[in-house]
Amino acid sequence: METLGIRVGHERTAEGEHSEPIFATSSFVFGSAAEAAARFAGDTQGNIYSRFTNPTVRAFEERLAAMEGGESCVATASGMAAILATCMGLLQQGDHVISSRSIFGSTTMLFNKYLSRFGIETDYAKLSDVDDWARLIRPNTRLLFVETPSNPLTELGDIRALADLAHAHDCVLVVDNCFCTPALQRPLALGADIVIHSATKYLDGQGRAVGGAVVGDGKRVGEDVFGVLRTAGPTMSPFAAWIFLKGLETLSLRMQAHSERATQLAQWLATQPGVEKVHYPGLPSHPQHALAASQQDRPGGIVAFEVRGGREAAWRLIDSTRMLSITANLGDTKTTITHPATTTHGRLSDEERANAGISDGLVRVAVGLEAIEDIQADLARGFS
Repeated sequence: METLGIRVGHERTAEGEHSEPIFATSSFVFGSAAEAAARFAGDTQGNIYSRFTNPTVRAFEERLAAMEGGESCVATASGMAAILATCMGLLQQGDHVISSRSIFGSTTMLFNKYLSRFGIETDYAKLSDVDDWARLIRPNTRLLFVETPSNPLTELGDIRALADLAHAHDCVLVVDNCFCTPALQRPLALGADIVIHSATKYLDGQGRAVGGAVVGDGKRVGEDVFGVLRTAGPTMSPFAAWIFLKGLETLSLRMQAHSERATQLAQWLATQPGVEKVHYPGLPSHPQHALAASQQDRPGGIVAFEVRGGREAAWRLIDSTRMLSITANLGDTKTTITHPATTTHGRLSDEERANAGISDGLVRVAVGLEAIEDIQADLARGFS
């Protein structure tokens, strides 16, 4: 994994560069009219227009595909663009989607508010209950969408069991692997068909750029999802792709360090009198601790916990910090803290938040790479 993250995808130019170049160009020049016609017709391979062919973007796609164990990758402008392009490429009017309840708020809005306009229905299953997924399957179900671990409660779905269920009913299993990345979890090896990434998070690792990616086979991703990108244009910029390439070089090391600090923080939070419950797969108290150990290499860098006193207490805790960054982004070297009920899941109804288990006292911390003693000391201000 470490070698793939550093070496795959870069084809040196005649300049002999050691670091991947940024091809900051909108278009490419052809040697003749016949060559241009052959490229546009798809008879020959090569660059055409940076909306859908760019060498820097392609290097990122090839590297991430290799790390995830996929045949093809399509880079997009954001993680949400990756989900949208997947749905547009694989679904049509009259299709049915089953999604886990515990997903990113914007993904819920995409399913409920926008895909529904085009005759695509979505039902929501309890992430950890395979029988609940099976109960919701219809003859027109085409896609199962799962985020594991979930945002923000770190609930897990059994990828292998869900893949078996999907394939038994001729469905596609799509796994959002944002929280783990291929450094900690490889859904395709567990039977999933497609992997989604918000490259904005851990793939970058320093909060510098926005992007997304879809990884899978050559037909669904390489043709169907790519066709949406080529036509509709939710395109990743070459500069962003270069940033993500650099992020992939250190991904394995960073994910190990994030996990180590998150485990220490979760253990410390569990001893604080103001904390009612800690959600973290690395704790033996997590209901799916054993599943996390079997399908993830490490438990990851996201810790959620519920404080006594509801929203007022949660806000007071957050506002008392001086080092932690109050932002809804995650996957950064800098530790971030947020109140999910009023940020990442704020557009959901009270009922939708309740179904997803998002309480008013819930706080999410994306543990960065600062010294764990300093992270704990900053949170201790709020507890005191």
